[in-house]
Amino acid sequence: MAYAQGKIAVITGAGSGIGRALAMQLNREGCELFLSDINSDALNETIAMLPLKNIPADGQVLDVADKEGMHAWADRIGSSKGHVDIVINNAGVALMANVEESNYADLEWLMGINFWGVVYGTQAFLPLLRNSAQGHLVNLSSVFGLIGVPTQSAYNAAKFAVRGYTEALRQEMAGSNVHVCCVHPGGIKTNIARVARGGDESLTPEERGREFEKLAKTSPETAAKKIIEAIEKRKKRLLIGLDAVVISIVSRLFPVSYTRFILALGNPEKLGRK
Repeated sequence: MAYAQGKIAVITGAGSGIGRALAMQLNREGCELFLSDINSDALNETIAMLPLKNIPADGQVLDVADKEGMHAWADRIGSSKGHVDIVINNAGVALMANVEESNYADLEWLMGINFWGVVYGTQAFLPLLRNSAQGHLVNLSSVFGLIGVPTQSAYNAAKFAVRGYTEALRQEMAGSNVHVCCVHPGGIKTNIARVARGGDESLTPEERGREFEKLAKTSPETAAKKIIEAIEKRKKRLLIGLDAVVISIVSRLFPVSYTRFILALGNPEKLGRK
């Protein structure tokens, strides 16, 4: 019997990429789902694609940067279910800009989703995870939560923040019924580059996506499988992809001079976005 069978999972950013792949796999394992995404069409498409139609799956159009909206969603689920077993704060966006060229509106947009969305999802659902026999909280950082990269200052800031926030929470939850895992994906073949803000304005979204996919070696399905395995094994930290493993090792061995080693992997501006 699959570990997730009969459990209840909450996933943000479920309209595409890793979020959709997680929903598909957990549904196959018999897990009831509560899914959110800001894009209603993409969210409905994910729900329509779920293979087991007899397993309940509910969709909520939601901007994870909306604190009240996130808490209202958790309250609605809590009122009907009383608990949840798995929460995966997956939603994320990308921004490419030099610090000198960055504007506050774009910075606030990215931080609202990539950092505050994780905070709101964590704090809104922790009480429901506490009510589970065994709760699992999974927050997605990035390899850009391990290294700093030019044009990625905002993304770096958010993903480093997610890492610190999650690692602190993991220690606070030690000995409790809530397992906490921080995930650091390398390059994952998703739409994040296509919908990113900033970057080379001469490229269309499709061209940006194709350039990113040349370096993104891991499929969303592989990433989802590894995340679910990490939940089952109660892993505290998960690196996804060979690029993530190499970046983690090099950043620890060469905390200042790692940049010249990372360059050997390819253009670092295009790596590390899930």
